[in-house]
Amino acid sequence: QVQLVESGGGLVQAGGSLRLSCAASGRTFSSRAMGWFRQAPGKDREFVAGITASGGSTYYAHSVEGRFTISRDNAKNTLYLQMNSLKPEDTAVYYCAAAINRYIQRGPGDYDYWGQGTQVTVSS
Repeated sequence: QVQLVESGGGLVQAGGSLRLSCAASGRTFSSRAMGWFRQAPGKDREFVAGITASGGSTYYAHSVEGRFTISRDNAKNTLYLQMNSLKPEDTAVYYCAAAINRYIQRGPGDYDYWGQGTQVTVSS
């Protein structure tokens, strides 16, 4: 069992930055890949970034590559998403999720634990 709690969302102007955190409880955090997803109103949930269990590899959606950075601290059971150069189209509820294994997954169906989400709003 893994419980995930996101924090760090808020309102920011375009071009600004935010850092999301995801605190995990449970003994399997360090053995699972982790991901960030987002969902805007009226749209499907989409993959944003993923990181392997060890933190050695990462993968990003094309829309955020070069602006967002995913990282993890397995000693603190915490996942992060540093978001820079934010755009209005980044506005969404952001979710962290724990994958079913150690490897980066891009489909929501390959994640079996989800946080409650944190709202990110970017004003123009």
